[in-house]
Amino acid sequence: MTPEEMEKLVADHLRAEGAGDPDGAVANYIHDIEHDVVGYPTGPVTGIPAALNFYRQLVQDFRTDDEQRLHTYYADNACVIENSMTGVVTGQMLGIPGNGKRISFRILHVFEFRDGRISRENVWSDSAAIAAQLTG
Repeated sequence: MTPEEMEKLVADHLRAEGAGDPDGAVANYIHDIEHDVVGYPTGPVTGIPAALNFYRQLVQDFRTDDEQRLHTYYADNACVIENSMTGVVTGQMLGIPGNGKRISFRILHVFEFRDGRISRENVWSDSAAIAAQLTG
């Protein structure tokens, strides 16, 4: 895939996620997507229904206010995106109640692509920054 094709899929995914649209967030996933949010209690999951469950919970727990791209790296059928994210924790994050706190943290997405769709998403967040803001 070209970087432009990857970027379109990723932009659509992130836009839907930021808008609180779980169905839109998984719309460009391949049927056997591997969805891995590092540190999430379920560990990596496979398939759109399992990924959709994650996004349904996410939109209950976190409302994105802003997400700014810091870096993007492209490879054959993969890209890595580092963003700075700001939002409100309406539920809990990392098992810590958010109590409506607004937090900011860096987040790294590693995407892989197959057959014109996202085939893997691996997410790393700055959990130390998140925990410090939620408990401080």
